[in-house]
Amino acid sequence: MKRLFLTAFGIAALLKGYSQQTPDTTGFQSRKLKIEEINLVSSYYGQNGDHAAVTGGIGTQKLTDIANVFDIKLARYDKKLRKHTFDFEVGIDHYTSASSDKVDLKANSSASYADTRIYPSLTWTVENEKKGTTFSLGASSSTEFDYQSFGLNAGFSKKTKDRNGEFTARIQGYFDQVKLVTPTELRPGGGGGGEDSYGTDNRTTIAGSLSWSQVINKNLQVMVLADLVHQQGFLSLPFYRVYFNDGSVHQEKLPDSRLKVPLGFRANYFLGDRVIIRSYYRFYKDDWGITSHTLNLEVPVKITPFVSISPFYRFYNQSAAKYFAPYQQHTAANTYYTSNYDLSKFNSNFVGTGIRLAPPKGVFNIAHFNSLELRYGHYMRNNDLNSNIVSLHLKFK
Repeated sequence: MKRLFLTAFGIAALLKGYSQQTPDTTGFQSRKLKIEEINLVSSYYGQNGDHAAVTGGIGTQKLTDIANVFDIKLARYDKKLRKHTFDFEVGIDHYTSASSDKVDLKANSSASYADTRIYPSLTWTVENEKKGTTFSLGASSSTEFDYQSFGLNAGFSKKTKDRNGEFTARIQGYFDQVKLVTPTELRPGGGGGGEDSYGTDNRTTIAGSLSWSQVINKNLQVMVLADLVHQQGFLSLPFYRVYFNDGSVHQEKLPDSRLKVPLGFRANYFLGDRVIIRSYYRFYKDDWGITSHTLNLEVPVKITPFVSISPFYRFYNQSAAKYFAPYQQHTAANTYYTSNYDLSKFNSNFVGTGIRLAPPKGVFNIAHFNSLELRYGHYMRNNDLNSNIVSLHLKFK
């Protein structure tokens, strides 16, 4: 906690140095780049389960993950009074996984037991407030021991003349390289070879999305979303085992292409000044045979003008992929096969709440410490997977 307070004071001082000290009443927009917002998010995730894909759909799924994300937004206006925003984000996750440790079944502990993922991104946005248009370009990367990803994205949005409606189009591309870390008993020679002996394969994901948001009246806002996602390349995970009904062990094998179609609808209803009802529904279908439905409900309630709580609930249901079967249920007649229970038929429930503090003089009376939010959620899946997540979000403006 002492470190948290020192961080808060340090960021507040940094913001103060870049902020305008006296109000500008001339209407002139500064062309200097200055800090607009800083976000710090930390979370802890822990799960337990009994269907690890690393060991063929049986065994522990115990995993812990500690994530930290730092996000800073810088903004300035150009000569044409267009707002340029530069959003830089960097995240660092560190996880320990009992199931990943079983890549080598004979080892007491292996290099796969823990890993660190680093994922920076940069987005440039240009907003023409007079025309109601916004254009964005971005790049991102993600690096861990067995995975390297590089992403590009572009977006465009246009508001209606009355500013009550907005159309948005976005395209994203991810270009991944997967290190082929196979189970030790399936490696040539029965397991030898160091890190340099692993081969690699590639995966490409292209995603396009369209959305329309509309203010219906002062109480109701709605949004319709449609996505189309196509993946090509190595879509299996190389260290996932599959046990056939004859007792033999194999490496997971899935098709080299996948088409996904998610469709969503969002509605926010303002029930007076203290209560907001946020609802979301998503329908999903892909050519691997999975159909799913997601229903999410969150109800932020203001306890005081500066303190609110946000209970939430999410229900999810999916059918199984046509390539899934449990431990020792696949046969040699199967062309593709997986025992990854993320591709099985299941229902899940996610329930929790958040509390948000946003006093006018700043959290702990630190002027630029805009808000603090603490959230907790418990996840339950009907195929023996349970998890808990706690997150802390600090915002400085």
